[in-house]
Amino acid sequence: MAATPGNQFWKLRSHHGRDKLFKTPELLWQAACEYFQWCVDNPIEAEDNKGTRNVNKVKFNRPFTLKGFCLYCGACEEWFKEFKKRDLSKDFITIIRTIEDIIYNQKFEGASIGIFNANIIARDLGLSEHSELSGPGGKDLFAGLSDEEIEAKIAEYEKKHKKHKKQ
Repeated sequence: MAATPGNQFWKLRSHHGRDKLFKTPELLWQAACEYFQWCVDNPIEAEDNKGTRNVNKVKFNRPFTLKGFCLYCGACEEWFKEFKKRDLSKDFITIIRTIEDIIYNQKFEGASIGIFNANIIARDLGLSEHSELSGPGGKDLFAGLSDEEIEAKIAEYEKKHKKHKKQ
């Protein structure tokens, strides 16, 4: 059904696009506090039957995550990243950094005392340990070598290392 000529119905809209998710820093902070409390009040439940025939329900603390916070607010993580890039007031920036710091700290402390899986949290927080096999000037020691040549170099290194250990 075509619109009648001269129809300007679209002008009756009061505004275009989606409303701002958070009009004030206080609303953002309130939503973050609600999310954190929701995580505390809703632990993850799993079944545990280690060594027994009985199946027990065990409750595990829920880690705070930025993705979880965004889902709780009805947004996506990309929205949050774009929101941070906008020309925001100092109050918004302070709240955003505080939220990120709380999420980081809760995961870090939880992993450090064994509440959360340390390997998963370390990767999530960018704390994974990197090792590099390189020679002088950052040159790859094994570049262009066959598997047999690499194994021979490793055996040679181990042989030298054992000699130094005995001395």
